[in-house]
Amino acid sequence: MGEAETKRLLSGLLRDIFGNPFRPVAFSPSWRTSTVLALASQMYESRDFGAMPILADALQDAGCDSADMLDHCRGPGPHVRGCWVVDVVLGKE
Repeated sequence: MGEAETKRLLSGLLRDIFGNPFRPVAFSPSWRTSTVLALASQMYESRDFGAMPILADALQDAGCDSADMLDHCRGPGPHVRGCWVVDVVLGKE
């Protein structure tokens, strides 16, 4: 793996964990529906983040209108345990 590819991978991981520190997202507790919590919990425990696009749909159904949050869930990743969206949903901020 070349240096440029390593930097790209590391910057992707940092964005997954911390999001954009210059544009923090206000999370509404009303978005924590049973479906949203179940999806986030399952991904956190299993470390399988393949359901991130489904989490975006569930958040949107719950009234989430945060483009940053929804775009992150629907983005290519990488997604890892510590993903800022999953942590916010689970109250692990």
